[in-house]
Amino acid sequence: MAYVDDVIARIEARTPGETPFHEAVRFVARSVAPVLDGHAEYRKERILERLAEPERVVGFRVDWVDDAGEVQINRGYRVQMNSAIGPYKGGLRFHPTVDLGVLKFLAFEQIFKNALTTLPMGGAKGGADFDPKGRSDAEVQRFCQAFMSELHRHIGQFTDVPAGDIGVGKREIGYLFGQYKRITNQFTGVITGKGVNWGGSQIRHEATGFGVVYFAAEVLATRGDGLEGKRCLVSGSGNVAQHTAQKLIELGAVPISMSDSDGFVVDTDGIDEDKLAWTLGLKNVRRGRIREYAEHYSRATYCAAHDGGPHALWDVPAACAFPCATQHEIGEVDAANLVRNGVTLVAEGANMPVSIGAVERLQAADVLFAPGTAANAGGVTVSGLEMTQDAEHMPWTREQVDKRLHEIMRAIHREVRQVAEAYGRPDDYVAGANIAGFTKVADAMLDEGVV
Repeated sequence: MAYVDDVIARIEARTPGETPFHEAVRFVARSVAPVLDGHAEYRKERILERLAEPERVVGFRVDWVDDAGEVQINRGYRVQMNSAIGPYKGGLRFHPTVDLGVLKFLAFEQIFKNALTTLPMGGAKGGADFDPKGRSDAEVQRFCQAFMSELHRHIGQFTDVPAGDIGVGKREIGYLFGQYKRITNQFTGVITGKGVNWGGSQIRHEATGFGVVYFAAEVLATRGDGLEGKRCLVSGSGNVAQHTAQKLIELGAVPISMSDSDGFVVDTDGIDEDKLAWTLGLKNVRRGRIREYAEHYSRATYCAAHDGGPHALWDVPAACAFPCATQHEIGEVDAANLVRNGVTLVAEGANMPVSIGAVERLQAADVLFAPGTAANAGGVTVSGLEMTQDAEHMPWTREQVDKRLHEIMRAIHREVRQVAEAYGRPDDYVAGANIAGFTKVADAMLDEGVV
C-alpha cells in the first residue's frame, strides 16, 4: 500500500485541481494494491502510473452562431486514455460542468469498464462545456457540426470511436455523424449510438439501463434473492434512468422515483408501463421537467432541489437503489439514510454516482454494492456490438442483441465475483471489477512494451 499511496500522491501533485480524476485514481489504485504487491513486473514497468496518464489529450475551441446571430464560443475536448486492448472507446458529454478533470476521471474509469466487456476496446472520453438544454434543434445542429469539424481529425473506425453520454442523445449523434460523413466522404462506424436505419444497433439506447438491471439481478441471486416485488429508487430521468425503470418493470420490480436537476418525484403506487410511457413523452418529446409527473399523477409527490432534493431522494424507504443521474449524487449521509431505510442493494447506473466514503459505508453495513465499472457496462457493450455489426455490414435483431447483452452482463458478473473471491474479498464487487479490468489491461501493456 505504501507504493500505491506514493503513486497517488505523485499523480495528485502533477494534476492540481482535478478532484474527480484524483478520486477515480484512488478508487482503483487502492483496490489493485494486492495485485501490485504480488506482481513486481507491474511496478517495474510503472503500469499504474502509465494508466493514469492519458496517451493523448486534445483540446480545441468551438465557434458557432446562435439563433440570434450571436457568435458563441465553447471548449471541446477528447481524452484518449489507453488503447492497449483496442481502439479508444467512450462517450461524448455536453454539459456546463465538462472540463479536463471530469473527462480524465471518466476516461480512466472507462479503461476498466471496457476491459470487462470481453470486447477489444480501449478507454476514452470527450465532450464540451456546451449545454443543449433550452437550445433549439438548429442551434444544437450548428454546435455539433462545429464540434465535429475539429474532432474528426482525431477519431476513426480503428482509432477512436466515440458514443453518446449526458447531453448527447439520438439528435446529437445524428448531427455529429452527418458532419463526419460530410467532411470525410466516408460512411464508417466511427461513432456509436446511431439510428438503426443508418448503421446503429438495436437496444443501444436501452443498453446501459437494461445492463445495470441484469447485473443487479445476478448480484441478488448470489444471496438467493431477486428483483420481483422489490421497491426501487431510481434517480435521473434521462436515457439510463428510463430504461433502468423499464427493465425493472419487466422483471417484476417496482420503481417508485425519478428525478432531474430541479428535484424528484416519488410515486408510492409504483411507476408502471403506462406511467413510464407518459414520462418518456414528457422528457424525450416535450422536454419537460419531472415535476410535471406529480402534476399529472396526483398521488405522486414532488420535492424540489432547494427543499432537499435530490439528496432527500435517498431517504425514501426502498429495497434497492439505482443512481442513474450523475457522479457523486450519493454521499456518506445519503448512504447512511439508505442503510437506515433498509436498502439491500445499490447498483450504479451513472458514472461513479456514489462517493468513496459512501461506498465504504454501504459495504460496512453489508449492503450489496455494484460499481458502475461493471454494472453500467451495458452501454459500451452494445456500442462494441454495434461496431461489430458495422464491420460486418449486417444488422442483428433486437432479440439477438438483447440476448448477447444479457450474456455479457452475466459473464462480467461471473468474472468479477471470481476475482474478488480469489483475492479473499467475496461480495466486494469494487475490488473484483477493478482488479479484473486492471490485470487484463496491464498484461496487454506488458506484451506491447513501453509505447
